[in-house]
Amino acid sequence: MKITISVPDDVFESADALAERLDVSRSWLYAMAVAEYVAKHRHADVTARLNELYAEEPSGLDPALRGAQRATLSGGAW
Repeated sequence: MKITISVPDDVFESADALAERLDVSRSWLYAMAVAEYVAKHRHADVTARLNELYAEEPSGLDPALRGAQRATLSGGAW
């Protein structure tokens, strides 16, 4: 699909130089940059939702497990 976008001159010049250095078309460079940005934010949404979900969950160690660890550690010499 063809689109028209406006970017600041310095961004255009940097992108153009990078496309030339990588030996790819300007269109390919912009398409890959947008795809990477979208993927990054898709994962950020998942992380944010997981953080929200687990924010309400207790994060302490179960008392029974804590006791078992204490008993194991106190029984031997380091």
